[in-house]
Amino acid sequence: MVLQIPAATGIEAAVKREIEHMGLGHAPAIRGRVTLEGDWNTVARLNVFLRAGERVLIVLKEFPATSFDELFAGVFSIPWEEYLSAHARVRIDGKSVKSKLAAIKAAGGVAQKAIVERLRERLHVRTLDEAGERAVVGVSLYEDVATVTLDTTGEGLHRRGYRVLTYDAPLRETTAAAIVEDSFYRRDKAFCDPFCGSGTIPIEAALYARNIAPGKSREFDFCRFKCVPQGVLQAARAEAEAGEYRGPIAPVYASDLSPRAVAITREHARRAGVLSDLLLAEQDMRAFTAPERCGVLVSNPPYGERMKGEDLALLYRDLRSMFRALPDWSAYLLSGYEDCERLLGRPDKRRLLYNADLKCSLLVYFGKKPRA
Repeated sequence: MVLQIPAATGIEAAVKREIEHMGLGHAPAIRGRVTLEGDWNTVARLNVFLRAGERVLIVLKEFPATSFDELFAGVFSIPWEEYLSAHARVRIDGKSVKSKLAAIKAAGGVAQKAIVERLRERLHVRTLDEAGERAVVGVSLYEDVATVTLDTTGEGLHRRGYRVLTYDAPLRETTAAAIVEDSFYRRDKAFCDPFCGSGTIPIEAALYARNIAPGKSREFDFCRFKCVPQGVLQAARAEAEAGEYRGPIAPVYASDLSPRAVAITREHARRAGVLSDLLLAEQDMRAFTAPERCGVLVSNPPYGERMKGEDLALLYRDLRSMFRALPDWSAYLLSGYEDCERLLGRPDKRRLLYNADLKCSLLVYFGKKPRA
């Protein structure tokens, strides 16, 4: 099977590295999707282990589609009865770029009709009662070529299950995990997020340090597909459990000026199983110090609607002073504030990322090389 993993802009390299570390070989990224070959065991492992990818899709067919008739015929030719039952709840996720079939709502209706007619014909039923498995079918039209995919994940992979309380402008879990993995952070180094908010960044750091697979306790849509061998998800979960690290790790500092933010972080960390790894504090960012000589600071400081004007500018100047007082630490700062680079100073690396639909800069400041 050909598999695709959608990834947010700027995150593709992190997904490719994860796939290589899983022993699944080279996986190229094209138009925001990382592609590889695999079987149902691969599908299960990707859904359980991926930290930065958004979901796992099966590519069922690619074919030219310049008319609705061509689209209907191509979708109808896919053996849907091998995957779905007469009780399937089929949903279409469509998009069109540079294609004659620009009316994506109409194209989605044609694709859904083709799937339903195929299932009715091959399964010998009059209607689909939609009481069974969910099937999210992707219909992507790009330059008059249709790519039809079947989503194996269901709720996106960022839905780890631990984040149940809301706080201002939360960072997506997959984005936080990608930044942590791309940093110098390892379990023997101290870690800090001085604007922890709902706790996503320090929790993802602790999960990474302990090698806890983010999807090990989740359910996935593929488990209800007809052709999936029994036990593939259980095998992936067993592999995840066996690979966890249960020894000591360096401190993971998480702090915020808001008592509510600290309380939410505490609850989320408890649900994620890493509360004992976090050193939580209700304090101003300016007060952060650490006895550890080397460490990694990863944070998503306030911007936009959370703070404005001179208060925001002062905060960024003080943040620069704070992390530069830790010369052996490296800092990874994600911000949508247009003046962030001017106030924080020229970074060693810069990357464009998106937090939801908001364009952000990831500014990286390297600490001094460790002394022997």
